[in-house]
Amino acid sequence: MSPKSAGLKKVLRAAGQAALGATLLAAGTGHLTFQRKEFRAQVPHWLRLDPDFVVVTSGVVEIGLGGALLGTWKQPARAVVGATTAAFFVAIFPGNIAQLVNRADAFGLDTDTKRAVRLLFQPLLVAGALAATDAREILRRGER
Repeated sequence: MSPKSAGLKKVLRAAGQAALGATLLAAGTGHLTFQRKEFRAQVPHWLRLDPDFVVVTSGVVEIGLGGALLGTWKQPARAVVGATTAAFFVAIFPGNIAQLVNRADAFGLDTDTKRAVRLLFQPLLVAGALAATDAREILRRGER
């Protein structure tokens, strides 16, 4: 890989990490404030926890992950934050499935088609968190 393309790759990863961090901060803030009701619509009915507790807890986690993504730039800590963020996206996926299955309208997802298309983006978030932080490569190598 040429130095120029390596530099571009580094810049794109940093931009992706910053964008993901800012997005998680905004989403987490929404969980705790003006979007609380809509996030409650995504809590699966089978989850035997108070939906408001789930929304608040996941919002706090999102704010923490967003802050960590914006503040952690050295490896291997950066990779750990990326992998943790990816795991969080996997953990909340049942909420997106529940929104489809329960036909819950929230965030403008008011048809089954829109809710189904939303499901396709979750794997992209997982992959994005891993790619932006170079988590797969760093953790695979066991870099210190």
